[in-house]
Amino acid sequence: MRISVSSDMDEPVARALVAELGRRGHEVAAYGALRPGDDPQWAACSEAAVREVAEGRAEQAVVCCWTGTGASIAANKVPGVRAALCTDAYTADGARRWNDANVLALSLRLTSEPLLKEILDAWFAAEAADDPEDRENVARVGRLDAARVV
Repeated sequence: MRISVSSDMDEPVARALVAELGRRGHEVAAYGALRPGDDPQWAACSEAAVREVAEGRAEQAVVCCWTGTGASIAANKVPGVRAALCTDAYTADGARRWNDANVLALSLRLTSEPLLKEILDAWFAAEAADDPEDRENVARVGRLDAARVV
């Protein structure tokens, strides 16, 4: 699977994320501080990474900043993106299962390497639920995107 990854800082957990995704057999496209010469600002690099998802060049993205909040806010401004800030495996599972999230947002401050692996395990193990209520909520988010004036 092609996964785009961005980080506004070249932190050990961001490098561990890229390495772990590679170990899991994913093709990684790096942005921001993870790509020499790229714009490392959280809004710019998050947008660049998630545009790959919105435009179909990547199946998923992972966006990182110090708290994860700015990266998730920027990501969710791109139509077609459903980014979830996850600080634990349970939240990652729920984001994929109930929200059909296609972008994982992580905090560089709060995410240790062992926690990163737990979050990724849960993220990749979960699939979008078939529950009609969950599907309707995801469809509603899609309609909100479609109605947005860009």
